[in-house]
Amino acid sequence: MQRVLSSQLAAHVGQRVRIAGWTHRRRVLKSVSFLIVRDRAGLAQVVVPTPGALDGFGEETVVGVVGTVTANPAAPGGVELTEPVIELLSEPVRELPVELFRPEVGVTLPTLLDHAPVTLRHPSRQRVFQLSAAAIRGFRRVLDSQGYTEVCTPKIVGSATESGASVFKVDYFGGTAYLAQSPQFYKQTMVGVFERVYEIGPVFRAEPHDTSRHLAEYVSLDVELGFIHDHREVMAVLRDVVAGMLEEAVGLGFELPVVPVEIPVLHFSEALKIAGADPGELDLAPAHERAIGEWGLREHGSDFVFVEGYPTLKRAFYTHPEPGQAPYSRGFDLLFRGLELVSGAQRLHRYADYVATLAERGEEIAPYESYLEVFRQGMPPHGGFAIGLERFVMQLIGASNIREVTLFPRDLHRVTP
Repeated sequence: MQRVLSSQLAAHVGQRVRIAGWTHRRRVLKSVSFLIVRDRAGLAQVVVPTPGALDGFGEETVVGVVGTVTANPAAPGGVELTEPVIELLSEPVRELPVELFRPEVGVTLPTLLDHAPVTLRHPSRQRVFQLSAAAIRGFRRVLDSQGYTEVCTPKIVGSATESGASVFKVDYFGGTAYLAQSPQFYKQTMVGVFERVYEIGPVFRAEPHDTSRHLAEYVSLDVELGFIHDHREVMAVLRDVVAGMLEEAVGLGFELPVVPVEIPVLHFSEALKIAGADPGELDLAPAHERAIGEWGLREHGSDFVFVEGYPTLKRAFYTHPEPGQAPYSRGFDLLFRGLELVSGAQRLHRYADYVATLAERGEEIAPYESYLEVFRQGMPPHGGFAIGLERFVMQLIGASNIREVTLFPRDLHRVTP
């Protein structure tokens, strides 16, 4: 007999069907018992008239149930299974680290993460990662519709030069390689092939930050596009991408922000004034970002604010300076509810500019030669950005710690499960 999902039962009233899933809850009464079965679509109620039929196994045991679909407005979905035949499909579960039938998981964050293979089954936890999946679908849908090509670049690299962040060393056949901190060099290279590219994949940062918003491994949604006039074109693409990610998440039960047609834009120097920061600051501190987020909501009713024109020396060496406006660059951040969500920029695209910039920063050319070769071969003006998926979801649902929205977090202290 073919399996029917819980959400499909209402279409089979009066028929014998088979469901299968996890024992979500057992309610044993004097004359009758109820078995609640959970599958990927929801919950189904099974009426069990035989005393003792639910003995010998506990919640989260996998079962198959054949029964008659009977209308009952009080049951989940308005139907239930009667006259059931129950089959155990897994070893009987005797004890669980948490009770998953309760409305909330109700455990500490360490317990939640230590027992992730089980706690992730809770419907409230599932919804978080359904949101992540929807965001990825929206990201991909928008860019596919605009002529972008998805690429998959190496995560083991021979040079630790992508950024100033620390890197993880890897024993590579007796030599030294590194886990990639970003696909930046590769996605720029691929602009010379496809003009417009994106990638969805893990990145690794060995930064010694033990905070509520830092991870050693996270999912990065990267975009790079060629033949741009300046960074404002990149910002326009980012606005459409974020809107598409949120559109895909409609219907999942979360309160979602509206992305304005025109996201407010502040120059870095203006942002410092609004935040009450020292005019000589070269970057925005978390408190400054929060102040700018409050300004965006107060003055424009927007959860999103662009800050452009960050000082060139505080951005990666490949960031294009703003011509005639030293020390500012064509680098930008998108702040979402007072937190940096996305960094992006127009990049340098001429070989001579890279040579000059590296010399100004006291860097040798040799470590970058394989990357810089492409700029000798004709590269268009280009730019791009990267969205941290977990940070996006964290802000979206108001989680207090990024580990709450990460399947199996990797940080200073955690490499299991």
